[in-house]
Amino acid sequence: MTLHREGYKSIAIAALLLGALNLCLFWFLGTSLLWLCVVLLIISLVFFALVVSFFRIPSRKLTINANQIIAPADGKVVVIEETVDPEYFKDKRLQVSIFMSPLNVHVNRNPLSGEVVYNQYHKGKFLVAWHPKSSTENERHSAVIRKGNIEVLVKQIAGAVAKRIINYLEVGQKVNQGEEMGFIKFGSRVDLLLPVGTKINVALNEVVQGGVTVIATI
Repeated sequence: MTLHREGYKSIAIAALLLGALNLCLFWFLGTSLLWLCVVLLIISLVFFALVVSFFRIPSRKLTINANQIIAPADGKVVVIEETVDPEYFKDKRLQVSIFMSPLNVHVNRNPLSGEVVYNQYHKGKFLVAWHPKSSTENERHSAVIRKGNIEVLVKQIAGAVAKRIINYLEVGQKVNQGEEMGFIKFGSRVDLLLPVGTKINVALNEVVQGGVTVIATI
């Protein structure tokens, strides 16, 4: 397991703040309230471990298949339904949404190989990620990857806790399935908009792994 580069600054800040806090506590309260200092030190260590864990990149054998759409994120499938996309396609699409908790791996990966033909950031609200309107009203970043006559829209969506979406793609860029496309800090969700009639290989509430689980067959 390695740590994502997006976490270096956050981990360093957490280490400095927690270290300074605990030094002050032991300095001023160490003789009179040692038990309290020890309890707070343990809590600080657990919190720091969670921060480090948030930016982990576990070793995985990625699924590479030209005829499959692979999960762009870790999490739980919370939506499988037809919807009308007002942003890019302007018609009906099959939406698959993956909810990412703060405990999930937060690297986002390209669900297929192809060319990036659309990439747009949208300011918005910070509704909870499972809210039906979060796909269209929350802060989000949309990218469309085209492979032959197939286009897939991947939407990174901020939530009530997630406040920063990072996207590495550029229009005209050739991307490979499984490579990093971005990162969302502190939990949220990722939507896939697929052609209507696409065969879906997952079910509602199924837990998926980014870069590994087959979402659909094309």
